Amino acid sequence: MSWMECNKMDEKLKFIARYLEGEKIAPLCREFGVSRTTGHKLIERYKMMGQMALVEQKRTPHRYANKLPIAVEALILDLKREYPNWGAPKIREKIIKKYPDVRPPARSTVHAVLDRNGLVKHRQGRKRFKASGTTLTHVTLPNQLWCADYKGEFMLGNKQYCYPLTITDYATRYLLTCEALASTKEEFAFEIFERAFKEFGLPDSIRTDNGVPFASAQAFYNLSKLSVWWMRHGINVERIRPGHPEENGRHERMHLTLKLETTRPPRDNLIGQQESFDKFIDEFNTERPHEGIGNKYPSEIYKPSARAFKPLEPLHYPLHDKTVLVSQCGRICDRGLKVSLSRAFAGQEVGIKEMEDGIWVVSFLNYDLGYFDDQSKRVEPVEDPFGLLKV
Repeated sequence: MSWMECNKMDEKLKFIARYLEGEKIAPLCREFGVSRTTGHKLIERYKMMGQMALVEQKRTPHRYANKLPIAVEALILDLKREYPNWGAPKIREKIIKKYPDVRPPARSTVHAVLDRNGLVKHRQGRKRFKASGTTLTHVTLPNQLWCADYKGEFMLGNKQYCYPLTITDYATRYLLTCEALASTKEEFAFEIFERAFKEFGLPDSIRTDNGVPFASAQAFYNLSKLSVWWMRHGINVERIRPGHPEENGRHERMHLTLKLETTRPPRDNLIGQQESFDKFIDEFNTERPHEGIGNKYPSEIYKPSARAFKPLEPLHYPLHDKTVLVSQCGRICDRGLKVSLSRAFAGQEVGIKEMEDGIWVVSFLNYDLGYFDDQSKRVEPVEDPFGLLKV
C-alpha cells in the first residue's frame, strides 16, 4: 500500500493518526510503503501546517515592539548599582543628563527593568504572585483538563465555509461539543464555551494552540478576551508550542476521525453539517471503544464537573489604592487618567497602586501586569506573570 495506490489524503491522515497514537515512524513507513525520509517530511509538514497541510501559517512567539535595547537596559542596571538608593525617576533623569544622545525610556520602563532584576524594594505588606510558567499537564480524572481547537475549515455544499469548534475532556476522551460555526469570531466561541460550562461545569484547565480566539499575537501577554474570561472563572490556561500539534495529540487524533467520518462528503449547509456532527458525538462517546481508556466508552467514565458555572462577582483589590474598570477600548480611565492596557481586559476590574512617586503598578486577579507613570500613559509589561510566552 502506498500513497499512489489509493486516496492520498486519506492515507496521509491515517499515517498521521497512528503517529499521534504513539506508533513508531519506521514500522509505519514500511506498512504504508514510503521511505523514512518521506515519513519524517510528512510529520514535519503536519507539525508546521496543521491537519490539512495545505496552507502554511507562520506562528511565531509575540515580541513586544517597545522592547528596550540591551544597551539601555544595561545602562539602567549600572546606574542602579552605582546609586543603589535611587529610584526610577532619578535614574531616568541621570540618563538624560549624562547621555543626551540616548533616547530616554519612560519612568515606568525603568521601573519595570529594575523590578525584573530584583532591584525594587517593595512596600511591606504587598504580596506578589508570579506564575512559574505554564506547563502541559498529564491528568487522569475528568475535568482536570479540557482540550479545545478548531478543526481545519472546509467548504460546504452551498460554498459556505464551516469552522468546527471542538472541546474534549483529556482524561476520558469525552467529546463535549462539536459546533459547526461560520467563523472563528470570539463572540461565537464565548457562546459555545458558556453553553459547555453550563452543561458540564468548569474544568481546572483548558489547553489550546496559540491561534484566534484562544490567544492574540499582538495583545498584552498574547491574551485574548476569551482566555481572560476563562481566568476570571478560575480556569488555568495551557498552550501548546507553535508548530507542535502532537502536544495536543489526543484532540488532534479525534479531529482526524471526525474529518474522515463527517466531512466526506460535506453536507449542504451548516444545519446539515451540525446534524452529522451530533451523530458523531453520540457515536464517539457512547458506541466507540477507545484503546487509551481500556476499550471503554468515554460516557462510561466521564462525569460533569462539581464546579458549577456561576455569574462573575465584581473584583476588589483591598491592598491597592483603587479598583478600576477597564474600558471597552482597553484603557484604565480614572479622574482624567487614561492609560492604555489591552482590549483583552475590556470590562474587567484591575487594581492600581502607587509604588513610588508617579509610578503605578497594575494588577489583575493575583498577578502584577506591569507599570505606568504619569507621563507615558501606557502600561509597561513585567516578565510574563502567567507563563504564557514561555513557549
